[in-house]
Amino acid sequence: MKTRPLGSTGLQVTPVGLGLAALGRPAYIDLGRDADLGDDRGVEALERRCHEVLDAAFAAGVRYLDAARSYGLAEAFLASWLQASGLDPAEVTVGSKWGYTYVGDWRMDAEVHEVKDHSLAALARQVRESRELLGDHLDLYQVHSATLDSGVLSDRAVLDELARLRDDGLVIGLSSSGPGQAATIRRALEATADGVAPFACVQATWNLLEPSAGPALAEASAAGWGVIVKEAVAKGRLTPHGHGPAAAVLERVAAGHGVGVDAVALAAVLANPWADVVLSGAVTPAQLGANLAAVGVELTPGDLEELAALAEPPERYWQERSALSWS
Repeated sequence: MKTRPLGSTGLQVTPVGLGLAALGRPAYIDLGRDADLGDDRGVEALERRCHEVLDAAFAAGVRYLDAARSYGLAEAFLASWLQASGLDPAEVTVGSKWGYTYVGDWRMDAEVHEVKDHSLAALARQVRESRELLGDHLDLYQVHSATLDSGVLSDRAVLDELARLRDDGLVIGLSSSGPGQAATIRRALEATADGVAPFACVQATWNLLEPSAGPALAEASAAGWGVIVKEAVAKGRLTPHGHGPAAAVLERVAAGHGVGVDAVALAAVLANPWADVVLSGAVTPAQLGANLAAVGVELTPGDLEELAALAEPPERYWQERSALSWS
């Protein structure tokens, strides 16, 4: 894959990046996770699995890697892989996030797996932790799941510290979730345009079932922001583990292109001119390879029209997503 700019940030990414949410902790929300990952969820086993997928991703040309403080030991696994590989910071673009803390204690049956905290104290602590692990490889630091009700977009102390981190060399972004994504993105755009926020990148959920953030993401791209898309396969609903009417449509389109349904889901993201990079959440090299086939898929106008009909009301999508269990 060829690299391309992440908006006007100065960073380079590839059309498909690798997200480490499912590789850094034993439990996660994904349909079919038990079949994909297996029973061995020990620290050493997951670090080995994470390194295998990172090796496969780099060999295939993937140059954007995405982690977060709340992804269990994902940052630590990424750091150990970067050290073992001897990669120069210029050879790969690394993003991470602050705002949630992993509290699952490496247990599958943990009552709570992560806790949200968008305070200045949390930012100060977590950026220090991220930098201790990732050092000069850390390029992009994002507010994890910013929402209007969290107050983070109006917290002057937090915004001032993020601006200081920007001036210190980090690109600053935010990620969004929930049915109010578009409003959050637009509020962040307004704050940045008024000079009170340091954001230059957004990571948001967009998929064939939940495309409501698309217009706001187009606005962010037009403003020069980098755009990263997460949850392209809708937590497994747009993979071979999915079922129902969407599965039948995906299978029909995928058959026409000789790829798997997950590749079609990622290709649909890349068909949007505002999308700089879409994240694969693969947990095996084979799954990654299936995802990367998206780069070679050129969906027809007929394909896109058929796939667009799969969209659900945002509230319904997020309600169903919130009902999924950690596995």
